[in-house]
Amino acid sequence: MREFRILVTGGAGFIGSNLVDVLVKDENFVCVVDNFDDYYSPEIKMNNIKQNIDKNNFKLIKGDIRDKKILKDCLKDIDIVFHLAARPGVRASIQNPFLYHENNVTATLNLLKACLDSNVKKIIYSSSSSVYGEPEHLPIDEKEPTNPISTYGATKLAAEKYCHVFSKNYDLQIIALRYFTVFGPRQRPDEAICKFTNLILQGKRPEIYGDGEQTRDFTYVSDVVDANLLALRSKIKWDFFNIGSENRISVNELIKLLNEACGSNIKPVYTSKKEGEISHTWANIEKAKKLLNYKPKVDIRTGIKKYVEWVKGNVHEK
Repeated sequence: MREFRILVTGGAGFIGSNLVDVLVKDENFVCVVDNFDDYYSPEIKMNNIKQNIDKNNFKLIKGDIRDKKILKDCLKDIDIVFHLAARPGVRASIQNPFLYHENNVTATLNLLKACLDSNVKKIIYSSSSSVYGEPEHLPIDEKEPTNPISTYGATKLAAEKYCHVFSKNYDLQIIALRYFTVFGPRQRPDEAICKFTNLILQGKRPEIYGDGEQTRDFTYVSDVVDANLLALRSKIKWDFFNIGSENRISVNELIKLLNEACGSNIKPVYTSKKEGEISHTWANIEKAKKLLNYKPKVDIRTGIKKYVEWVKGNVHEK
């Protein structure tokens, strides 16, 4: 894989910047477009991509993909689009549904139309396990009904449906990847593992919503990056795939692993369950294994150790 001309929307974010590092290293030309919105510190996002700023095969455009002029500039001579730009946050989406629709659905539709007017060969869309809502079966395969219980999940599903329509009606090659609870270096500050790690390293008690017996399929970010690269190489015209670790643990077990990695024994504080929170996620990834050759490499214990080491070196030693 060499010398594609690639646009990464949301490329200064958590997953996007990790993907960009690999694409740049592999000698592709990579253009990042990011609106550096205020959901969390724009300074953090700029720090995520600072190592690539001066490279000849990297370009940064600060702008919003809802702006058609900016999109036209971004897509000039682009072959491949990795679409990661989205407004994150389950609970915040319930409070402000129109903002999430604009950023996640309207922006995606705008991008798809602009791709039709350019020479884009393929789009890899970053979707979410939130599209399933409360699952009827575990582990969750791609035949599971999609019944999101948050505005965020609904917007990710709506955008995914637009991807399907554009692929079928306009002959665009599009693959959608449904991520299950991604964690690792550069994780957003509002996400559970990031918050828990920082509190434990400070000797403070993390707050768990509910009884802590809710389970998650925690997926290390390098495995998600691998999934994107496999989708890039795939000849599939249209499809969607679960991208997870194939395992799940409870939030209580997560706290134990974090304490183990941090060399501590901090007890959590329990509070009420929050609106829009799903009780259990657990990915069946047989379809991705078979059709994309996807295989997660980092188990949860190893991933937690790697993440805590990164936090110690990049946050708590500064």
